[in-house]
Amino acid sequence: MRLEISCQDRLGIAQDVLDILVNHAIDLRGIEIDRVGKIFLNFPNIEFKDFQHLMPEIRRLEGIEDVKTTPFMPIERDKNQLQALLQTLPDPVFSLDTKGRVLLVNDAVLSSLELRLDDVLNREIGELVSGFNFVRWLENNEVLAQTHRVKFIQQDYLADILPVTVTEGDHEKIIAGAVVLLKSESRLGQQISAFHQTNQDSFSQFTAASSAMRKVIKEAKHMSALDAPMLVFGETGTGKTYLAKACHQASRRADKPCVVLPCNAMEASIIARQLFGQHCSSITSENASTGALERANEGTLILQEVGELPAETQQQLLAFIRTGTYCKLGSSDERRADVRLICTSSQDLTRLTEEGKFNEQLFYQLNVLSLLVPPLRDRRQDVVSVAERLIKLHSANLGRRPPKLNRSCVEFLQTYPWPGNVKQLENALYRALSLVDGNEISKDNLQVPQCSGEVSFVDENFEGTLDQEVKRFEKELLRKLYPSYPSTRQLAKKLGLSHTAIANKLREYGISKKTIKL
Repeated sequence: MRLEISCQDRLGIAQDVLDILVNHAIDLRGIEIDRVGKIFLNFPNIEFKDFQHLMPEIRRLEGIEDVKTTPFMPIERDKNQLQALLQTLPDPVFSLDTKGRVLLVNDAVLSSLELRLDDVLNREIGELVSGFNFVRWLENNEVLAQTHRVKFIQQDYLADILPVTVTEGDHEKIIAGAVVLLKSESRLGQQISAFHQTNQDSFSQFTAASSAMRKVIKEAKHMSALDAPMLVFGETGTGKTYLAKACHQASRRADKPCVVLPCNAMEASIIARQLFGQHCSSITSENASTGALERANEGTLILQEVGELPAETQQQLLAFIRTGTYCKLGSSDERRADVRLICTSSQDLTRLTEEGKFNEQLFYQLNVLSLLVPPLRDRRQDVVSVAERLIKLHSANLGRRPPKLNRSCVEFLQTYPWPGNVKQLENALYRALSLVDGNEISKDNLQVPQCSGEVSFVDENFEGTLDQEVKRFEKELLRKLYPSYPSTRQLAKKLGLSHTAIANKLREYGISKKTIKL
């Protein structure tokens, strides 16, 4: 039987309770006194008539507030919880006293040793685990946590050796024993692999704290499950190709090839051959080659900067989308390919279509599903998180600890417009990591071109008409914004106008990629 006695903090109250137990000849098995004003008693079950007299006598003592039975003593509860915790651990765990004798072990120890609990308790830990002098460590004046390589059942283990202390008075700590946790090489390998395992969510690589980027990722996840062509728009360096690859990895074609073909990185005469392949010709002595469509069969083909495709190749690609068939260059034999097309573009394909530089029908065929990746300046909430992720990535490649960003650097990262977007940020951070001394990156470590979004105000002494000054201001504003918003769609969205109106104004003021350095 166990009793829980609630009482006041009075000198001698515990002794008064014990005297009552002596008077009733009750054998006490255990007593615990809690700091919050509780006394716990553990004694054998007694006859009901004795119990009837015992309870009122205890209640009549001065300072006693309540007496009731309880199913367990606090120390029994704590011990059971500790044992339950130990038994669930898959790694061997020992609890030691101050002499290095085993007080407690978990099932992993017993199964490894193939012994019963009684055969292990009270044995010297050195008989079971070698490679570290536990007794000498416990006898030191200052006992600190240790990690050592040891031998257990003739195998190598890594041991975390942790002191167990009790507090004497207000500050002094007395050594009461130790806990030893063992990890095998295979378990360590499993844990390290789990720590470095990439997230199966293909979109986890994207930082999306901003509402703009969250919207893009949400839409991309839905579109990745479909098979229709996709168009991914965005400025240079925003991560269009990374997003396209993530869509492939999240699709039903994830275990099939994903081929990336840059349409702006090769001459026009080569692009068609790279896309469709070359038939072996004895007449022209051309060697046979495999095209991107063939390599991507049953998978995904990502066409980077699709707006750069030559007109003839655009027509050939349109024919493939419509029929699912194509011919290698130099051959009339039709081939079939099951390919999902994802195209990226940093250009305004609508404007190119209006200007006759991009096939209108091809644009309609490709633009079934579209995403616009926001520039970094429109994702202020994401900038610091993106920077920290890049720092961790490149620090690992450079074999160094990731430095921190100081306050001035954080403020600069969030205010700089980043016309080159994530790619520019990555290059700036990589250079800073390569050259910085210490564990902190400051604003001065980031070397990027001066870029200001400020537009000068009108001088009160200006000459000319209001209309002339408005046009001058408008032209200056567009010239300053154009490097950061190099498409009519993006610039129109920024200024709240239609892309047609913006296109007309850019044409009026002679602003284009030829006249403005991006």
